[in-house]
Amino acid sequence: MELFELIQTLNRAHGPSGDEGEIREVIRALAEPYADEITADTMGSLIVHRRGKGPKLLLAAHMDSIGFVVTHIEKEGFLRVGRLGGVSPKEAAYTPVRFKSGLRGVFAPEEKADFGKLKLDECFLDIGAGDEAAAKQLVQVGDSAVYDAPAFRTGDLVVSPYLDDRISCAVLLSALERIGECPNDLYLVFTAQEEVGLRGARTAAWSIAPDYAVAVDVTDVDDTPGSERAGTARLGRGAAVKVMDSSVICHPAMVALLEDTAREGDIPVQRDIMRAGGTDAGAIHLTRTGVITGGISVPCRYIHTPAETASLSDADACVRLAAALAQRPLEQP
Repeated sequence: MELFELIQTLNRAHGPSGDEGEIREVIRALAEPYADEITADTMGSLIVHRRGKGPKLLLAAHMDSIGFVVTHIEKEGFLRVGRLGGVSPKEAAYTPVRFKSGLRGVFAPEEKADFGKLKLDECFLDIGAGDEAAAKQLVQVGDSAVYDAPAFRTGDLVVSPYLDDRISCAVLLSALERIGECPNDLYLVFTAQEEVGLRGARTAAWSIAPDYAVAVDVTDVDDTPGSERAGTARLGRGAAVKVMDSSVICHPAMVALLEDTAREGDIPVQRDIMRAGGTDAGAIHLTRTGVITGGISVPCRYIHTPAETASLSDADACVRLAAALAQRPLEQP
């Protein structure tokens, strides 16, 4: 399945932080033909194992997305919500949403709200219910909702909600298809609850105890008008090899290993430094006595909005780099 088709498939699955069951089963079905073993841990992360005799190599991409959770149902039938992860009310205003049940609605601000200082408690979900009783026939407190927008292409770019981090899940699934003989003991982990604190990566890494690890995620860019240089990557320049972000300073040996692998495979790469935000690498590199950890990043514009934008050629470079690393015989550290 080509990358864009994979992204479309993953985008249709429900999976905000803490409610990843649907996206987990979609990924399980896609990975199963290429895996020796697939398990889900207590936190809900999916662990895909390809057995090998070499060191343990963990490649992680988080499958959860940001979203909303219903906290109150008002007498007029409107819903008040809380955040699941880094939702910005201004960026989400007037966006269609969907629940796991298929129910749809729209996220809207109150008319009196100051849009420049918009707060979440000044917003609501409109699901078309006439009153509280009608709304309670459709939802209950604790139900979660996500952005409801399609993925589409424009030239080499893909625009979609939840490229963070469904595009990286697609990268790992595509890499898994390409991996032939596996010299390393390979674990592809699709982690849960990254958006609320790197939680799934922490427990999965503890149980696997990897020798090497790479977190695959999106990264901020420095290529749009008025850029404040929150990141160093640019769309169209290849896979971004992470040097650091606010959660991790990548191990120099892993940065060198990824860049050497890219050079040997004629894979376009650039360096990734992100001033704010983090990835699963932040939890993984601190596991047990420490893990040699790095990152492969997909440059992405408008992160955490309903219209995240990335380059399919960059994503393909990430696929090639992840597959090449997995097939490279690693030395026991």
